[in-house]
Amino acid sequence: MNGKKPTLGFWQLWNISFGFFGIQVGFALQGANVSRIFQTLGASIDDLPILWIAGPVTGLLVQPVIGYLSDRTWGRFGRRRPYFFVGAVSCTLALIAMPNAPVLWMAAGLLWILDASINVSMEPFRAFVGDMLDERQRTRGYAFQTVFIGAGAVVASSAPAILTNVFGLSNTAGPGEIPATVRYAFYGGAAVLLFTVMWTVATSREYSPAELRAFGETPVPAAPRAEDAPTMRQGTVWIAAGAAIIALVASAGLDKPLYILGFGLAAFGLAQVFNRMRLHTDADRPLNHILSDLQTMPRTMRRLALIQFLSWFALFIMWIYATPIVTHYQFGATDVTSRAYNDGADWVGVLFGVYNAVAALYAFLIPAIAQRIGAARLHAVNLVAGGLALASFAVIAEPNWLLASMIGVGMAWASILTIPYSVLCGSLPQSKLGVYMGLFNIFIVLPQLMVSTLMGSLARHLYPQAQVTSFVIAGSFLLAAAVAALRLQKTLAVLPGVRSD
Repeated sequence: MNGKKPTLGFWQLWNISFGFFGIQVGFALQGANVSRIFQTLGASIDDLPILWIAGPVTGLLVQPVIGYLSDRTWGRFGRRRPYFFVGAVSCTLALIAMPNAPVLWMAAGLLWILDASINVSMEPFRAFVGDMLDERQRTRGYAFQTVFIGAGAVVASSAPAILTNVFGLSNTAGPGEIPATVRYAFYGGAAVLLFTVMWTVATSREYSPAELRAFGETPVPAAPRAEDAPTMRQGTVWIAAGAAIIALVASAGLDKPLYILGFGLAAFGLAQVFNRMRLHTDADRPLNHILSDLQTMPRTMRRLALIQFLSWFALFIMWIYATPIVTHYQFGATDVTSRAYNDGADWVGVLFGVYNAVAALYAFLIPAIAQRIGAARLHAVNLVAGGLALASFAVIAEPNWLLASMIGVGMAWASILTIPYSVLCGSLPQSKLGVYMGLFNIFIVLPQLMVSTLMGSLARHLYPQAQVTSFVIAGSFLLAAAVAALRLQKTLAVLPGVRSD
């Protein structure tokens, strides 16, 4: 008879998720300040999406691979913890270097390193909760993670404003120079990230393969069946789609960033064709595992994927455009060396801190509310609140009123970080939790890739004098995600012990 995983106490739950506080500090420093750094080093608002492409590309490539490897890593230091350690060290170094980049191309390169490092640590942390907890505590475990994500983001997002208003550091600098407040915020964030991740590494003990078998779980997945792998025809279709986009960009003179989307689709198709050609010689290869698992992912995961895709399209627009939109529309500044611009950029950090604080507090309430009204319905309500909040940026002129908008964004953010992962974890084979969490990330980074390649062109051609329209588009995507959640209300897998309708 299968045993159950032990129930963990408060401090044990704290320890297994504390590292996420530091990871989110790094992630939030990136989100709130990278556009500011890029603009300071000479980037125009139209160039920001393509410069941000590091995030989706590294996530797309790194997380499935790290998930696959961490599912199979067994040693004295555990299964997931070695990846926490490696990612934390490299992320710490990137955070120190980022605000000291002297030129734009170097800052863009450091963003690639920073984002890859965050992904190396972040993906195993998602699977770690599933490894350590059974269905009785899984929702609480992901809520704990959301609390740390929110708290870390509050600290990081408000750090430049605190350094200015409390410690008196200047938030302005000469042309091409990063303000001291941003530099010291990144240094502090690097120290916090390293400490918190090392805390989780040192204070947590992972279950051994023998213990997982006693819990009724298969530690190492078997090789996928040949029929589960994508077919040659599927690969050819993806190649043709990518080639068509490339040809259209070349012939119609469209923006060159769209080449990235075309080459990405073609590369995905080529990987499927190559995998199929090698299938008869060896099916037990990482590429075949990843592609086959993507092909055969559970039905619940497919349905959640659409909701995540729409949600993260909106979030990435917000992260990219918040600084240029708030500084321009609410503070009336376009000169990146002006006091008004840097006051506006600091205010963006405050706004980000507020929505993350709301998320951290609201995460405690999500399980109880979902128990009463249903997980899918609650997720839809939260997404509607976030969508209306983002759209409100187009009609609010007074910066202080944006604080009210951040309440809705925080509700949506807490829900996005908690409900889908709790639902997903219960629908996946535990032996493949890492790789499936990595594959689920594809539906987070694909919309980011699309925003990076499409939004700059869209803004230039359709609303060049009204960039705030981007936030209206973002709000519309969250509303569409809410509709998707409602449509799945009666069929979506639900949180353990939580009604769906």
